[in-house]
Amino acid sequence: MGVVVLDGRKIRTLWDFHSRMSEVLDFGPYYGSNFDALWDRLCRDVERPVHVRWEHASRSRSALGGESFSKIVNIFNDLAQEEEHLDPSERFTFEILE
Repeated sequence: MGVVVLDGRKIRTLWDFHSRMSEVLDFGPYYGSNFDALWDRLCRDVERPVHVRWEHASRSRSALGGESFSKIVNIFNDLAQEEEHLDPSERFTFEILE
């Protein structure tokens, strides 16, 4: 899959976030646009390797609120930790750029 870029200047709502993730990772028309669905799709349906780079993340954090932003980051972090033992060509990774 490669590198997926999220532009925090354009993610002002959870809908914006889920829409962008669905678009760049091709989640398809039945994506539930919620945190459980995000976890499921990232775990099962996204081709590896994939690296999510969230640029201007501080803008998203302000717009989404700390709780929602933290939930997303926790999902990313949990998945990255689960796959830490895998070969780099088979992992999900991410970075948050303020």
